[in-house]
Parts: sequence; C-alpha cells; structure tokens
Amino acid sequence: MNAFFHPLSWVHLDWVLVVVVAWLLIGVLGVLALRRFRLVAVVLFPAGGLVALLLLGVGLSAAFSVPEVAVLPIGLPQLPFHLRLDSLSAFFLIVIGGVGAGVSAFAAGYFRQGEGTPPGLICLEYHIFLASIAMVVIADDAYAFMVVWETMAFSSFFLVIANHRIPEIRFAGYLYMLVAHIGALGILLCFGVLQANTGDYTFANMRAQHLSPFWGSVAFVLAVFGFGAKAGILPLHAWLPEAHPAAPSPFSALMSGVMLKIALYGILRVSFDLLQTKIWWWGVLLMAIGLSTALFGVVFSTVQVEMKRLLAYSSIENVGLICTGFGLSLLFSSYGMHALAALALTAALYHLLSHAFFKSLLFCSTGAVLHATGERSLGKLGGLMRYMPWVAWPTLIGVLACAGLPPFGGFVAEWLLLQSFLFTSGLPSSVLNMLVPVLAALIALIAALSGYTMVKYFGVIFLGQPREEKLSGAHDAGTWERAGMLWLTAGCVVLGLFPNQVIALIDPVTQLLVSAGLVKTVAASGWLLVPVSIERASYAPAIFLLGVMFFFALTYLLVRRFYSGRIRRAPAWDCGYPWQDARMQDTAEGFGQPIRQIFEPMFRMKRELPSPFDEQPRYRVTVEDPLWYWLYLPIARLVERISKVIGLLQQGRIAVYLMYSFLTLIVVLLVVKQ
Repeated sequence: MNAFFHPLSWVHLDWVLVVVVAWLLIGVLGVLALRRFRLVAVVLFPAGGLVALLLLGVGLSAAFSVPEVAVLPIGLPQLPFHLRLDSLSAFFLIVIGGVGAGVSAFAAGYFRQGEGTPPGLICLEYHIFLASIAMVVIADDAYAFMVVWETMAFSSFFLVIANHRIPEIRFAGYLYMLVAHIGALGILLCFGVLQANTGDYTFANMRAQHLSPFWGSVAFVLAVFGFGAKAGILPLHAWLPEAHPAAPSPFSALMSGVMLKIALYGILRVSFDLLQTKIWWWGVLLMAIGLSTALFGVVFSTVQVEMKRLLAYSSIENVGLICTGFGLSLLFSSYGMHALAALALTAALYHLLSHAFFKSLLFCSTGAVLHATGERSLGKLGGLMRYMPWVAWPTLIGVLACAGLPPFGGFVAEWLLLQSFLFTSGLPSSVLNMLVPVLAALIALIAALSGYTMVKYFGVIFLGQPREEKLSGAHDAGTWERAGMLWLTAGCVVLGLFPNQVIALIDPVTQLLVSAGLVKTVAASGWLLVPVSIERASYAPAIFLLGVMFFFALTYLLVRRFYSGRIRRAPAWDCGYPWQDARMQDTAEGFGQPIRQIFEPMFRMKRELPSPFDEQPRYRVTVEDPLWYWLYLPIARLVERISKVIGLLQQGRIAVYLMYSFLTLIVVLLVVKQ
C-alpha cells in the first residue's frame, strides 16, 4: 500500500501518477540536455510516447473498474489533493494516451531542428503539458483542479510562443492566455456556486448538494462559459485560429486533439456529474451554442487559404458538433428519456474520440508539409503526392474521416448523432418535436460543408501540379514522423471498423452520467451497429469495406481484361487553350469562392483593388472574423479607457498615496459606525 494514498486507493490511480511523474522526469532530463537536438528528439520524445502508451493501457483497464479515490498530502494546509478515477476519467485518459503516443513519435522527427526555443526547454514544456492534462481528469476537488488546470494553461502558452521572436506569434500567445484566464474566472465562480456555501470544495461534496433551479442554472452557465473559453465555442473562439497556426505542429495537434477535449470534459463533469438537477432549457442552450459554433467554424474553414488556420476553424466546427450532442443528451435526460440520452451522449463521445485522432493526424501532416516546403499557404502548394507519398496517404485517411465518410470513425460518430436527432418524437413539447429534426438538417449541411473543406485541403496540397518550382525538391517525412502518423491513421481506421467495441468502451461513461447505455443493443446485433432497433436503422462497416474492396478489385480486373494496352495517352481537352500548367488549376481562393458568396453576411471582407499603374495588378479579397470587430475590439477599447481613468490615481507621490489611505480609513470608519 502506498503511504501517500488514502486507504481506498487502488492500483490504477497509482499507475496514473507513475505516468505523470515519468513525464515530469523526462521534462527535467530535457532541461539537462538543453541544446542537444539528437538526444531530445531520438530519446526523450520517444520515451514520452512510450509513457503515453502506458497511460492508454491504464485507461483501457480502468474504464470497466469501480471508481478509485486517493488523497495526496500536497498543496496547502488543510487542502490536500483529492483524486478520483472513474469511467469518465478513464475515457479521457484513453484519449490522452492514444493521441499523445502518436504525437510524441511525430515530434521526435519534427524537432530535428529548433523552433525558436532550445529543444530541451520545449521538451520540458511539452511533458509538463501532458502531465497536467492527465492530472486534470483525475482531480476531485476545486483546488487541485484549478492548480493543474492553470499549469496546463501556462505550459500550453509557452508551447504556443515557442517561436517567440515573431511578433504575430507573441500576439497569438497573449490572446490565448487572456481568453484562458477569463474562462478560468468562470470556472472558479462555478465551483463557488456548486459548493453551496458549505466551505467544502471537494467534488464529492458538490455531488451531494441539491441546488435550486436558479443556482443550478447559474453554475451551468458559468461552466459553459468557463470551459467553453478553452474549448473555443462561439463567441470565445478568437484565440483558436491564432494560436494553432502560431504553435509548432505537434503542439497544434495536441491542443486540438487533446486540450480542447479536456475543456469538454469539464462541461461533462459539471453538467452530468456534479449537478444533480437537469433542466430542459440547458440542453436547448447547449445545442444552440454548439450548432452556431459548428456552422460558424465550417463556413470559415471553407474560405481559408492557410493550412493550419483552415484546420483550426475545422476544430471549432467539431467542438460545436460535440457540444450539440451534449445538449441533446441533457435535453433527453431532463425528461427522463435515459436510453435516448445515452444514444446522444455516445454519439458525442464517439465524435470526441474520433476527432482527437483525425485532427491530430491532419495537424501532423501539415507540419510535415511545412518542413518539406517551407510554405503554409495553400496558394503556393500542389502536386505533393508524388514527392511525399508517406504523408499523402495517411492524410487522405484523416481527410476522409474528418469529412464523415465511411468506413472511418468520423462517419460512425456523425451517423449516430443524426440518429439521435431523428428519434425525438417522444419529447413532451410539440415545439421541440418540430425543432429538433430541423436541427438535424442543419447538421447534415455542416457535414456536407466539412466534406467540401476537406476536398479543398487535400486536393490543393497534394493533387495537381506544383504551383512553385521549389516544391519539386520536397522531401518525404522521416521515420519517426511516419511512425506517429501511421499510429494516428490506425486509430482512425479502428474507430471506423470496430464501432461496437468502441461503444462498449463508452458504455460505462453513459451508465455513470445518464444511467443508461447501448451495450445491450449493440451486443445483441452481432456485426451490425444498431443504435436503437434493427427495424429503425443499422450500419455494417465490415460489409461496406468488403463491398468497396470488391468493387475496386472487379474494376481493376475488368480494365486489365478489356482495356489493357488499348489506352491512348493525350493531354486533357483544354477548350482550345494550349498551356496546361499550374496556373490553370483551381486555387484555394477560387475553391472557396462559392461558399464565400453564399454566406457573405457572415464575413467581414476587405477587397484590395489593383491600380491601373501596377506592373502586375492583383485583386485580393481578405476574409476576417466580424466578431473580432463587433465584440473583442470594443471591449478592448473600453478596458483601455477605464485603465487610463484608473491610471490617473497613480501620481507617483507618497503624499498622495497617504491621502488615499487616510480617506479610505475615514470611509471604513463611517460605514462601521453606521
């Protein structure tokens, strides 16, 4: 028995702490090897990946175990760290371990050259970030939670500004830190409401409280605001399109694939676990926020011309879809429809897990392209499939998963989410019965636009002809980069081909949060995925895959049999235009122009018209976020004006400060006297 633990502690928590300590030790070794690129890349980052695999195994083992608790005698007097590992924590440990292993392997090849910060220091920040994320999901009191939450925020801030010599990167880091701390204030206030004036900030005490509908609603709104700031929901999303392009690609992968999910974990923990009351309009509010976030993110991603910014807006879209699933599950739970609540929550968690893998894969592939070409603009790329096949083929898998196409995990998640929206006829409110299917149509639109965006992303980068001469010298990914991308690709494939097993992994979470699950229905359906009943809907990923393979094999044999040797190769018909070069290809701007015209009211566009005296006239359209000008800049100006007024009090003279103290003392005495 470990002397540091409460007697109720079990072995899984011990192993989680072993993983955390191991990551911290790897970070310390990185500082000792401050500028030794090879030691940091070839030894320390792979070691961090192996530790992530250990965490994945611990999460898989703990997912089906009883909750375990522990108390660590660290922190402030009378405020030790309370820890708890239940099925919800275990599920997110699986996300952290699975994605962390692949990203760490990719980082081992990515950091063969520096990113503006000594590699040993990057190693320290990276592994502190991983360790703090793992601690967040097992923290069981407000004090421990906020300590590790802020550790996660600060370590990720330093990762974002790794290349801190560039002013735009520093701006992105400061914006991220500002929004993160505003969100942290919301989380602190939420915990203050949840403890119900008892003075006990443990989560066990919060679960025991039965708040009134008013105070429960206050806590819920504060949780959505606080954790939503970190997740990037509308209108607290402004940091995300700035921080993701600024950070090195492995960190962008971890932030999108893992850190955003930890913020969603906070919403789940408060809404479904700590709050005992469920009110129907909570679900409607969360669905409205989620759908508006998803639509905003996908529309803006379609018109982006920079790789990582496109993926950042795509992450906003996926976070919105996950929040929509949470909201629908809350709506069902408030009316006691536990089976449908479990279906909606399963769909959201499935999408969360799938997004963690395919978006991390896409950010890693973007990093490989950046290293090989030195370009991040889509307008200067093209034709890289012939030069970087080890990057292109895994990227294609990630793109298909992100587009929600079978037989990958993204399709299963979105299909389950649509199914949960279509089973809403039993709601007691006629308005909701009519509204929810309409929202399902909006989800279908978002999914279609997501596919459109992924076609643009992959097609412009990897297909066609190179748009720059230097692209012909692009090198493929290295061994470690390939290993990390193949691991993440395998995750996308497994999530698509084995949905029943993944749902069985999610079932303990839904049993904990909504007292129902899908495992019995799934187990009875055999190789079919049946969300409710086989009469309503079913999906067979294995049959679909076999059908696709059979079709391609048959097509190949028929072509070989009847057309082999009869093909005449000639240039494609070009409408009489003789030059077939890269300039004839569709550009990223042209690809997004139809969406830009349809959704023009959502954008703030700046048009730069060419001058007739320019030697090379160019017409340029810049798409900007209107919320930045309608919300953020007015608030910044207001804060600046208030600061100037308050700054008048700072006279720099001791006599003036003594007068302030004297006047304050008189006011206090008058108040006390009354």
